[in-house]
Amino acid sequence: MNAKFKVPLIAFMYFVAGALLGSFAGWTYARGLGDQSLLDAFHRWYHAKNEEESMPNWLGHPFWKCPLDAWVYQEIIFDTKPDVLVEAGTYKGGSALYFASIFDLMGRGRVLSIDINDYHPPQHPRIVYLLGSSTSTEVFQRIKSSIRPGERVMVSLDSDHHKDHVLSELKLYGPLVTPGCYMVCEDTDINGHPLIDNWGPGPMEAVVEFLKTNRDFTQDRSREEFGLTMFPGGWLKCVR
Repeated sequence: MNAKFKVPLIAFMYFVAGALLGSFAGWTYARGLGDQSLLDAFHRWYHAKNEEESMPNWLGHPFWKCPLDAWVYQEIIFDTKPDVLVEAGTYKGGSALYFASIFDLMGRGRVLSIDINDYHPPQHPRIVYLLGSSTSTEVFQRIKSSIRPGERVMVSLDSDHHKDHVLSELKLYGPLVTPGCYMVCEDTDINGHPLIDNWGPGPMEAVVEFLKTNRDFTQDRSREEFGLTMFPGGWLKCVR
């Protein structure tokens, strides 16, 4: 064999062998550990990493969502084309700005974002911020009166993550959601699902109780398409 071809060929053979052995090792490890255990381990790693370091940003503003969930959000927004997205839990406004940016690309839609505190979120012509509790009568009536007849409505719940509060939000805002659209209950992963074992009853427990008596919504597991989601069982599709 010509010497000038020998070294590259040997290197290529080592590369292929390494790739095959690595794939086999990964496959056997995954078989032994189990897919869900792998996902949970990565879930905990991702959460710890982003607790210790900075969370992702959207256009320079803190964006407290996993990028995989953000991708699913834009798929849902495009698929269902809501005119209004009600967000409970503004914080620093990164997610409200993200939703508004998606609406900009679509040429339609606006965001009504609620928080009990003013963290000086970014301003955008498609966003209206409301100060107060998402479960207060005053705030809810302002939200309800802002929705015009015939408008399609989507809801994102990301405020107080204790069960009683989340359950109140689900019951209060559920009737606003248009059939075919979604109510997303965020952070259902806490209280051991698989994060923060000692949190106490939270969003997941609220969703379970809500669905016991509500037949208008169903958990759309197809929206957990990437395996990792911070909202397992929390993508609730309005079916009637």
